[in-house]
Amino acid sequence: MEKIKILLIEDDADDIELLKDAFDQNGVNCSIDVIMEGDKAIPWLESNRQLPDVIVIDFNLPKLHGREILSQIQASENFGSIPLMVLTTSASQDDMRYAFSMGADKFVTKPNTMQGFNTTVEAIVALV
Repeated sequence: MEKIKILLIEDDADDIELLKDAFDQNGVNCSIDVIMEGDKAIPWLESNRQLPDVIVIDFNLPKLHGREILSQIQASENFGSIPLMVLTTSASQDDMRYAFSMGADKFVTKPNTMQGFNTTVEAIVALV
């Protein structure tokens, strides 16, 4: 399998490490770019010549909420076609409806077990 390029927009260092560990444990050949502040996401996408194969975004971010980033990504003709997963602590139906209305392909409440992270990795790979 070709290397998967993932953009992870997430501010929780523990969740970032758990996700990276899950990719390793599942033998997924990937590169992960991490952005920890919401306001840096769109400038990062605009300045990169090689776009990610999939974007994984948290809603609760410093500087700019994930909902805003999602809206900006979907409004862009350059990024709107990139598969997108919302990975957040929220289990709110309102957040889920909003994510799907803004073009998210998947909405996952952050797991609290390693098995949960493994399942999340499988869902991310399935989007590519």
